[in-house]
Amino acid sequence: MIDKKDITGIILAGGKSSRMGTDKGFLVLNEKSFIQRSIDAIKPLVSNIIIVSDNPDYDILSYERVTDTIKDAGPIAGICSGLDASQTNYNLVLSCDIPLIKTEILEKLIMNIDTNSDIIQIESNGKAMPLIALYKKQCSIIFNNLLKTDEKRLRMAVSQCRVKNIPLDNNDYNTTMNVNTKEELKQLEDAYND
Repeated sequence: MIDKKDITGIILAGGKSSRMGTDKGFLVLNEKSFIQRSIDAIKPLVSNIIIVSDNPDYDILSYERVTDTIKDAGPIAGICSGLDASQTNYNLVLSCDIPLIKTEILEKLIMNIDTNSDIIQIESNGKAMPLIALYKKQCSIIFNNLLKTDEKRLRMAVSQCRVKNIPLDNNDYNTTMNVNTKEELKQLEDAYND
């Protein structure tokens, strides 16, 4: 397995959160913020963590924070900014709105590293998850070029790279659930407290 000194963790916390109405990274589930849950899941596997966000409130966590070089261009710009700031070839990318993510799920990405794949992403319930994925640093060249043409669709950017999907067992599907609305947060809280 690749040594963690060769892997950077990139946590995307720069979304507009327009449906939630507040910064999702600071939402709390069971007394722990979403951003802290992301850090806890990714930290055992990486040598360094970069948080991609324009919000200076994240500086309290004492990790390197980078801002999107191209504003309002969605996760493609966030991934790009993280990859550009990274010093390693391999980069675990995780969106901060996936509060149930576990280290074991992210570890599956590392265990599947090969010489042919630029992106190794989780597939959950038949759906590819490019925001739970391992990216080679060189993907930033492709992403930057697409951003210059005003392409903001992450799936389009991913399709320009060599991709491998890692399907999860159905008992792991819940670990990849992302929370976008207050209703989804309430459902999660209710399920967590059952």
